[in-house]
Amino acid sequence: MSERGELVLRRRADDGALELRVNGVFVMDDRETSSEELLAEVALVGSPSRVLVGGLGLGYTVRALLASASVREIVVAEIEPALVEWMRDGLVPSVLDDPRVVVAVGDVRDVVAGPASYDAILLDVDNGPDFLVYDGNAAIYTDGFLGVCRSRLRPGGVLTVWSSSASAALEGAIGNVFGGCVVSPVPVSLQGRDETYYVYQGTVQPS
Repeated sequence: MSERGELVLRRRADDGALELRVNGVFVMDDRETSSEELLAEVALVGSPSRVLVGGLGLGYTVRALLASASVREIVVAEIEPALVEWMRDGLVPSVLDDPRVVVAVGDVRDVVAGPASYDAILLDVDNGPDFLVYDGNAAIYTDGFLGVCRSRLRPGGVLTVWSSSASAALEGAIGNVFGGCVVSPVPVSLQGRDETYYVYQGTVQPS
């Protein structure tokens, strides 16, 4: 339990998958990870060296980044200490042992607002602007915070944002800030149900 509510990590009885729920809402599992991996793959096209990841989750986005030799440092901003502790304790397969990974336990907005610059910023901190687990995350999907992200990206830098549903508002906000937005639908199968997740991308054009 945190000030944002209850986090539950459980092993499903039906298929054995490891599942994360927040305030009773399904967030992710280790069975369907393609959209988390795509979040990283889109950013890796530009061979980034320094990357910020907002949201540790079960580690699949970070793991995909670590597979790239171009990535020299990954700063992970995770607001829930329990997620970091579970991974360090071995309850979740760890990506934190790699020396390229630096964990900042705190709000991604505070981490992004720091002085550092990045080649890519990846945001997967909630289910998206239209189905929030934590209402306080609404500001993450607005022009204001997306503009801060853009200011921390180097020329050619990429922002990718994960969403559990299509969002015209998010597409518009990224388009306003970056001058364009690329939307990648990701068909997924969730416990026998066909769903579609989305990855939104904005790029800082080289001057």
